[in-house]
Amino acid sequence: MNDALDKIARALDATPRALVCVVGQTASGKTDLATRFAERVGGEIVTADSVQIYREFDVGSGKPTPDELARAPHHLVSTLDPMSPCDASRFVGLADAVIADVRDRGRVPIVCGGTYLWVKALVWGLVAAPAASEEIRARHRALTERDGRGALHEALRKVDPESAARLHPNDVVRVSRALEVFESSGKKLSALHAEHGFSDMRHDAKLFAIKRSPDELRARIEKRVASFMRNGWIDEVRALVARGRGGARAMSSVGYREIAAHLRGEIAESELQNAIIRATRIFARRQRTWLGHEPVEWL
Repeated sequence: MNDALDKIARALDATPRALVCVVGQTASGKTDLATRFAERVGGEIVTADSVQIYREFDVGSGKPTPDELARAPHHLVSTLDPMSPCDASRFVGLADAVIADVRDRGRVPIVCGGTYLWVKALVWGLVAAPAASEEIRARHRALTERDGRGALHEALRKVDPESAARLHPNDVVRVSRALEVFESSGKKLSALHAEHGFSDMRHDAKLFAIKRSPDELRARIEKRVASFMRNGWIDEVRALVARGRGGARAMSSVGYREIAAHLRGEIAESELQNAIIRATRIFARRQRTWLGHEPVEWL
């Protein structure tokens, strides 16, 4: 860990105004690394996580522990109401304001999180895509509930095969958004990405991720899921559903969707923990693939 901290420190010494971003796979240790670096340089952490940003989604989102919160300020954690929409555009606005405030106070902003699309938008800007349509999203939810996630993914494949190829059928939020873009504008999201190019940096950023062997990451995922289950993850999801949060965006994230399926009687309790571990491992592999062509230094 000290070697990793030294590398980040050298990068910041070379470019003092650089925005340090700790990205990477779930369960790899991002929050721990960012907290340690914040302690070292007088930093404050800006969370880039599409579940941690919501209140009430606490047990299974991997939010910073009380110890980590005491060691370094964390911004944007538990900021939004569970039913409030948040996409990359809204995150960029929130994060920009926090980053400016942290710097104005002479502190060092450190972006940390596994929602790489948000980090990418923060650093390189947003694709000019149509605004969200609740009517279209409601139609997509109805299709998914009636015919399954595969049906929504197949609808995307027919109009934008490039986007469909990079998105897993279980990634309902992003599949829906890509299909929404086409249905709203007649343009493929993959084509908009290609036109944008992500070549103009909004922030002079240095991106870092922790490299774990497959066996090590698998063990960390298993330990993480077991800890969340012991700490009442099922009860948390049951309470969220009872409060009308079943349609929240965060409920479609890894782990939450499997527990919600269990509560509907679709996954047996004896199979639930392994189902979450499998889904998390698949998600972690996709995260590694997404980062494979990005300017990330692996520590």
